[in-house]
Amino acid sequence: MPEQDRTPQGQIQPAQQAPTRNGTVTASAAGGWPGTDPVESSRVIRGELGDPHLPFLMELPQRGPEAEAVGRSASLLVDLFADIQPHGWRLVERPGKEHRRAVSLLGQDLNALADVAGAEESPGHALKISLRGPLSLAANLHLHNGERALADAGARRELAQSLAAGVGSYISRAASSVPGARITVQVDEPEIAAILAGGIPTASGYRTLRSVASGEVAAAWQQLREAIGAAGADTVLALPRAGELGPLRPGVQSPFELARSAGVQGAALVTDGLDARDWEGIAEAVENGERVWLGVLSLPPAGAPLPQVTALAEKVLRPWRKLGLSVKDLPSLGLLPAADLAGLSPDAARKVLARLTQTASALDQVAAEG
Repeated sequence: MPEQDRTPQGQIQPAQQAPTRNGTVTASAAGGWPGTDPVESSRVIRGELGDPHLPFLMELPQRGPEAEAVGRSASLLVDLFADIQPHGWRLVERPGKEHRRAVSLLGQDLNALADVAGAEESPGHALKISLRGPLSLAANLHLHNGERALADAGARRELAQSLAAGVGSYISRAASSVPGARITVQVDEPEIAAILAGGIPTASGYRTLRSVASGEVAAAWQQLREAIGAAGADTVLALPRAGELGPLRPGVQSPFELARSAGVQGAALVTDGLDARDWEGIAEAVENGERVWLGVLSLPPAGAPLPQVTALAEKVLRPWRKLGLSVKDLPSLGLLPAADLAGLSPDAARKVLARLTQTASALDQVAAEG
């Protein structure tokens, strides 16, 4: 679609340091993975997602809450610590056993990745690591009084600063595990729609917390993006399924638009539920040289077959052509599952990655013929 046919909602700043397109559609996944063995998990992921695709450092939540996204991200905080209470993770003054175990499990995963990558003839040129974003982390960490940290503006600010201070060490350790690999940090904000809409319940569950202003959200993301960039890595913001905010008022920015205004190098969106405004934003991002990751593969019920490659490719190509985008720009895209893979069997998760790489190859062929 020609530029004059689109009217962006709000002021969208171009992403800074947009990555150079590598000429191929890339496949990856969010980070969650089934099982408890980090060595075997690394072998499978890296085996399925070799160059030009984007292998990732897995999270293995079956090992316990210290291995899940919130516990892992809390372990990255500087001068802040968390332990586990019946209501969830709570901020505390000193590191306890849960904090130490989360740190230890992350170290084990990085060591396993280093061992597997070190045994490869060609370890590849890219790696993705993930963490919970500052707003969703605040929604899942509790203060001493039991209320969510999200309820307190000072706590939100302190958490965002602490996470930004700790991300550089995380990136450095990941880079040491796969020397020479370009690191991408996936910042997961699964609760951001509810946070912006004032839909996060209080600790008691009898009411909801006030919405967080979009300007504060964009500023927190920009602060984290700058810290990630200072450590030599790129930022991709992973956002919830479109439509969770409901219809947006004129002039109100969507999470995707806020992500772009924060200057991140890319954003990840689930294709199901995207409306015309979302696809217009995707078109603008593509034309601006930004990376867009699309969750195209919805996980079928257990035992059901995966969608065919042609069906997955059409989920991209139909709106792409409708927008008037050139198929030569398809390499701006990355492909993801539409949900976390941790709830699958290891074999089913492996097949999902294989189907995504097959779909990426099919889109590459369309781009080459276009």
